[in-house]
Amino acid sequence: MRQIHINEIIENVRNLSVEINTTLSEDIVDALKKAQEIEESSIGKEVLGHLLENIRIAREESLPICQDTGLAVIFVEMGQDVHIVGGDLKEAINEGVRQGYKEGYLRKSVLDDPILRKNTGDNTPAIIHVDVVPGDSLKIKMAAKGGGSENSSAMKMMKPSDGVEGIKGFVLDVVNKAWANPCPPIIVGLGIGGNFEMAPILAKKALFRHLGDHNPAPHLAKLESELLAEVNRLGIGPEGFGGTVTALAVHVEAAPCHIASLPVAVNIDCHVSRHREIVI
Repeated sequence: MRQIHINEIIENVRNLSVEINTTLSEDIVDALKKAQEIEESSIGKEVLGHLLENIRIAREESLPICQDTGLAVIFVEMGQDVHIVGGDLKEAINEGVRQGYKEGYLRKSVLDDPILRKNTGDNTPAIIHVDVVPGDSLKIKMAAKGGGSENSSAMKMMKPSDGVEGIKGFVLDVVNKAWANPCPPIIVGLGIGGNFEMAPILAKKALFRHLGDHNPAPHLAKLESELLAEVNRLGIGPEGFGGTVTALAVHVEAAPCHIASLPVAVNIDCHVSRHREIVI
């Protein structure tokens, strides 16, 4: 049994909170540079240039890439041979978020009640998912999920007879209705299967994948490529000004489901796709 003290968790989550809001990962930056090269619209090219300049300034001056520094979403893979000491795992994660958002001067966007809507003042509580896995390590995967992209997402309990074409139609409808709201070029996380609560989690997990890495299942990789092409044919373009690059990638995750069900969820991420992971 390996012991991990909560102070180590707090420190890592604090650092992640600042890093993901000020430094965009290289796979996203590279994809935006490629998008600028292939974008056919002159306005689209110019917009992508501004987005890249904003990312550069944020990195060099340790400033938030976006004013919406997001709701902290945490996926924990906890080895079954790990023992957390010194306190509670979830409280430690929230303390790390609390410290990071305070010390990084990041906007606090969490409300204590969806109806009364009073700000908690420290961007907690985070949304935390914990899975127990083999091993003696603790993997923490963090996203800072902005309101514009999250509000543009959707879930639908489809009929099995809707099939692949029905799934495609739903995705295209969601993206088309969202238009400029999620700050394209977007990344589309698509969750298929499971049940009512699992499909959206699959969709969000899909956004953590290294940009452009395909699902290992050939039929799902094919669906990713086909959907990316169809989304880009919508003509929404960078920041909604029109163009040929509306999405940087479509990532699909799937799970077994009930014979009578076809749950499908679309979780959209903006071009500021803020994800990091650490292993303790």
